[in-house]
Amino acid sequence: MLLVEHGLDKEGHYVGSDPLQLARADVYFSEINNQDGRPKYVPRSVQIDLEAGVCNRIRSGPTGALFRPDTFLTGESGAGNNWAKGCAELVDSILDIIRRQTDSCDSLQGFQMLHSLGGGTGAGLGSLLLSKLREEYPDRMLATFSILPSPKVSETVVEPYNALLSIHQLIENCDLTICLDNEALYDIALRTQHIQHPDFESLNSLISQVLCGVSTSLRFPGQLNGDLRKLGMNLIPFPRLHFLMPSYAPFFDPKARSFNRTSVDDLTRSLFDRRNLLVACDPRFGRYLTAATIFRGKVSSRDAEHSVRELQTRNSASFVEWIPDNVSVTYSSVPPVGQPVAATCLANSTSIQELFTRNMTQFSAMYKRRAFLHWYTGEGMDTMEFTEAESNVQDLVHEYQQASHLSASSWSADIDTRFQYQEATVEEYEVEEYAQEEEVQEEYAEEEQ
Repeated sequence: MLLVEHGLDKEGHYVGSDPLQLARADVYFSEINNQDGRPKYVPRSVQIDLEAGVCNRIRSGPTGALFRPDTFLTGESGAGNNWAKGCAELVDSILDIIRRQTDSCDSLQGFQMLHSLGGGTGAGLGSLLLSKLREEYPDRMLATFSILPSPKVSETVVEPYNALLSIHQLIENCDLTICLDNEALYDIALRTQHIQHPDFESLNSLISQVLCGVSTSLRFPGQLNGDLRKLGMNLIPFPRLHFLMPSYAPFFDPKARSFNRTSVDDLTRSLFDRRNLLVACDPRFGRYLTAATIFRGKVSSRDAEHSVRELQTRNSASFVEWIPDNVSVTYSSVPPVGQPVAATCLANSTSIQELFTRNMTQFSAMYKRRAFLHWYTGEGMDTMEFTEAESNVQDLVHEYQQASHLSASSWSADIDTRFQYQEATVEEYEVEEYAQEEEVQEEYAEEEQ
């Protein structure tokens, strides 16, 4: 889908006709010259899997010639759906490939990771890689598209363990996490696409639409556009509350595409409708802290702005009042593939705590019986790591609950209290440091005598 939007064929050669397609193509692609002199666009990506099967299918597939061979890295035995098998020995090789990719960047802004939290590679190795990237690139943005497991679309029984351990790492090491929920994807495929038994290919098709929508402002020039850091600045009021709920419109049956006509108001309403969320949460049971809307295609930027403001005014109780102008609007004239208009929304809502609570319930049901725990302790993990992860996620849920009930006055008072606490802490530190200096000087004087 990215190739079509940028006018590229499956080998990375430009076959489009719109100059906008290549205006900012270097964000996701690097340009090289083929042996025949034709320019070729190669993805700025690294493909990692601890099992060679998936990467081999990409290499031998229709887009195999698109990727550089040295950007694939595979293990030998796989992770066996075990979070503890992070395969630390591969991390250095992965970081070497990433360093080579970053060296070719003119201005490195950050990283985007696409991974699943249910298995061993995306969850275990992904968490380990995030911590290493945070150490090596502390001033760069780390954003993830994290697919959370669901009982409706499940491959393994230990997914609750893997997911909770990964969420714990995402809280600590990530700047921006866009949550994708297999349960919500399954329902959308069933309801709008009329697929009786959705498989992973169907779900990936839905995810690709959202990924293209979210990255629009990075890949194309446009009015009211932004970058990765600006997106984080607008959406994250507190560092730990960086988990976002994506939504997309319109979702409909491809066979009925020609019978649908969507207005700007329809798009806006759909973006804040729980049925279009890619996370199985109900925003009616929480409040929006912030949101970013991205409109694409033949849409007036003025109409988009007006429609969003009108919806926010009508549903003011659903938005916190202590963050002014907390819904941003981005517009790009480049339409998505096969649609004249579309819109994507990233919302930071306190209702996302449902997702974590549901995962904690599944985790607790297994952990209190110590079910399958020996697979993790046998790889060197300690049971304290499980309780620490659970405690951290519980704290996150509590913080979202607090943010939902904050008012403008209480938020201001909370900031004053924190500032006073920081001042008091600094004073205590200075007094303690001065006392230590005096003790050292007295000991030195005694030794001199």
